[in-house]
Amino acid sequence: MSLNQNIINFIQFAWQDSFGNGDVNSLGSNPENGSSLAQSEKAVEELLTQQTPMLATDDHLIEFSEALRTVAKALRGSAEGKALAQAEAAEWKRRYELERSKNQELLHKAPLNGVCADESGNKGMDHLAKSPRRHGQENGKSERYSLERICSHDVLQDGGESNSPNGCNNKLKRKASFKLSWGCKGQANDQHKKEIVSFESGNITTADRSSKQISLTWETNPQTVIIFTKPNSTSVRVLSVEMVRWLREHKGLNVYVEPRVKAELLSESSSFDFVQTWEDDKEISLLHPKVDLVITLGGDGTVLWAASMFKGPVPPIVPFSMGSLGFMTPFHSEQYRDCLEAVLKGPISITLRHRLQCHIIRDKARHDYETEENTLVLNEVTIDRGISSYLTNLECYCDNSFVTCVQGDGLILSTTSGSTAYSLAAGGSMVHPQVPGILFTPICPHSLSFRPLILPDHVTVRVQVPFNSRSSAWVSFDGKGRKQLEAGDALVCSIAPWPVSTACQVESTHDFLRSIHDGLHWNLRKTQSSDGPRDT
Repeated sequence: MSLNQNIINFIQFAWQDSFGNGDVNSLGSNPENGSSLAQSEKAVEELLTQQTPMLATDDHLIEFSEALRTVAKALRGSAEGKALAQAEAAEWKRRYELERSKNQELLHKAPLNGVCADESGNKGMDHLAKSPRRHGQENGKSERYSLERICSHDVLQDGGESNSPNGCNNKLKRKASFKLSWGCKGQANDQHKKEIVSFESGNITTADRSSKQISLTWETNPQTVIIFTKPNSTSVRVLSVEMVRWLREHKGLNVYVEPRVKAELLSESSSFDFVQTWEDDKEISLLHPKVDLVITLGGDGTVLWAASMFKGPVPPIVPFSMGSLGFMTPFHSEQYRDCLEAVLKGPISITLRHRLQCHIIRDKARHDYETEENTLVLNEVTIDRGISSYLTNLECYCDNSFVTCVQGDGLILSTTSGSTAYSLAAGGSMVHPQVPGILFTPICPHSLSFRPLILPDHVTVRVQVPFNSRSSAWVSFDGKGRKQLEAGDALVCSIAPWPVSTACQVESTHDFLRSIHDGLHWNLRKTQSSDGPRDT
């Protein structure tokens, strides 16, 4: 075999190995290919190193030699990248098998009171949260299971026994009737009430939409309130003194405040010794069973801070506007007595604001169960490039389906309540806070076709820093708790089961539209003059 032919064979084999028919093991499984490739590579090295000395005038030979070196380097880099991708895929496959085995164990432990027909052939293959179950009865008490796929009812047929074993000779009495119910990961309460779709007489109808206005009615009178205030504000401090005294003397309520606020109150007067507070994080976690109502004095940031104090269920929040912009603060501080009178008496309209539940999976972890503590956010979680000068490189998945690779300054995963915050500044849409969903908004993407998305609320989003990323990424939760994401680390986000309920001044839609009109001057322009040309 000639030297030139060896060079051609080397390029062909290397190109096929890097960009071939997609069989990742085709080259390695064929020893002849590997031997030929090694011989061809050796031939190229002989050509580049053992060639007779060239004259300075042979410019075309020098350029050819440099071109061969460039081609060999590029092909070698491609092969290394391919091997790295294979290793990454194998790692995620291993994690998937671990999760799958865990779900199979839970599946065998769970009580099975009836399984849909389409599940019998796929047991153990689907995730437990996506396994359809019918509502069963045991000891007179109904049990709820997650319903995310269609489970049709039995076909109604004429009475009488069938002559055939499978009953195929029976005549249909009417169309099959079934309902589609989107469950909420097995939760047995109406906290995540979804849309019910029924199929009767060939017509599809919906009922019990969760987007209806929600009202709160007290069954027993509230006994304890907690007040969160914006720091370093004289007007807020004056109002908090007046409000705490009024709540105690006129309403007889127990009042909790932050340690900083209690110190300010005691500096005003020693008569505020009835005010209660907490000392450490452990006591904060025990606030929810004690507190009936939350009052915030500040802007949206104060509402975010108050919600972050509760790692689980959050009491209803009455937000007073004393900040710069207030999309969540419809109440004015001047009429605080009338507002609180109406809230304490009830019923009141509330807005259920969904939160994101986020956790980080480190590549250093042995398996997926070794994750960091969950973090709840009310506005958004942001992944950006930090101080690095390189573009972020983020691989995004939605329920294990690949979405896209983000190359730009970063990515925002926002709730609909956070649609008027950072996501809006990055080009995302404004969404009504009671619309369930996750906003997927890129930050300065290096692509003209990368437009924002709105994903349904039942999905799980995973954002991973690939192993070949040039730099690490940084993640922040509602603008706080900044953490670094190294290569191989992943951020997993889904809708949390504990929404934040905020009181409305009128009702949810009215308050939302008024906030974007007043806060953003949305679509504000002069009205076109009535005089001028008209259609005849």
